[in-house]
Amino acid sequence: MPSRLLEETVAALKIGARLEISRVNRSGIAATKLDVYVHGEKDLPREVYWAQQNQAREHDHERGHKHDHDHGHPQEHEPVELREHNYGQTRNEGARAGAPLPHAHEHGRGLKEIREVIRNAAISDGAKSTAIAIFEALGAAEAKIHSSDIESVHFHEVGAVDAMVDIVCAAVGAEALAVDEIVCSPLNLGGGTVKCAHGVLPVPAPATLELLRGAPVYSSGLQRELVTPTGAAIVKTLAKRFAPFPAMTVEKSGYGAGTRDFSGHANVLRLTLGESPPEFAGNVSGETISVLEANLDDLNPQVVGYVVDRLLEEGALDTFALPVQMKKNRPGMLLTVLSRPEDASRLTRILFTETTTLGVRRREEQRQVLARRWITVATRWGDVRLKIASMNGTVTNYSPEYEDCRKLAVEHHVPLKSVMQEALQGYLKHTQK
Repeated sequence: MPSRLLEETVAALKIGARLEISRVNRSGIAATKLDVYVHGEKDLPREVYWAQQNQAREHDHERGHKHDHDHGHPQEHEPVELREHNYGQTRNEGARAGAPLPHAHEHGRGLKEIREVIRNAAISDGAKSTAIAIFEALGAAEAKIHSSDIESVHFHEVGAVDAMVDIVCAAVGAEALAVDEIVCSPLNLGGGTVKCAHGVLPVPAPATLELLRGAPVYSSGLQRELVTPTGAAIVKTLAKRFAPFPAMTVEKSGYGAGTRDFSGHANVLRLTLGESPPEFAGNVSGETISVLEANLDDLNPQVVGYVVDRLLEEGALDTFALPVQMKKNRPGMLLTVLSRPEDASRLTRILFTETTTLGVRRREEQRQVLARRWITVATRWGDVRLKIASMNGTVTNYSPEYEDCRKLAVEHHVPLKSVMQEALQGYLKHTQK
């Protein structure tokens, strides 16, 4: 991927940032390092930034006065409290804590403003949709942690210029690869604690853990943060599935370097580009899933809806129920759950605890899956995501996201079908451009 593409992407955002690209060595591996400069100042790892802030506070205290940003008036070139991976906070929380609210452009951006910055950038519509989806995933995780609505969360992290650069460049870069799917290996989260605007947090940070629900993770024992909330949001959105190294004919590979240089641990991210074997070609990928089944003939039907919702929230790929005739001619229900193999045991426990079943059948099956992607279209009531499925480069299905449409229909008191129809019309107009 040409470095010029990423540099042009950063310039297109018009947020006062630039890239510096260099080659470095991490534990014997040569890798490419991208540094973000904001108004001429280099972005720093979180612990370095907060160490510098503490030193500055101590120095000012010795001189008998507080540091400027304690009063909420930092200099324009100081991205105070918006360093990479600072934890999201609602405006009400900040007020309760007595903390000054940052200025919108210097110290934070709400999701609405972030969407506008991306939409006004001179990048493709597909990359815009992907970047917005990444921010929304991160915003949803932060909102859940803070028990707040996504639109009211005050983003320290995602409002920071360096995080915007990371996410939008990831979206543009993924599109430039022109691959059918991105597969991610299990993630090494690291360990220990990390200091941020809210104080000391465990690693992985709460938002990181929320974003990676359903993903295979582990810790190699290194007591450092190896996956950040921004990184988790990018992986959650871009990766179609998690698996060990997939079958492929390798074409090329590359290494990107992290800022920290650990002894005995290569702090790099490897990207391998290849072509799947013929049996997996044509935008149709194969994967192993677990099928869980339970027969229910003595469960209150009201509970079934709750159990289905609970299973989906806990990572089930799909859940459905069919009416069946059981022994002694009793009407019953066959509850079926599709899951990733690594989630099957956990979902089985939910079936045992939430239903009246005494046994759950489990089997492994292969399924073929079309390539899928998301785009966001605008309606008069708000944005709606559409899921696009394709085979051999041809779109085979497209449908608006139900929850997005339902939310807008309720908020604006309009028929659900009207929202869905306008979203579809917006997509068709988008394809005709």
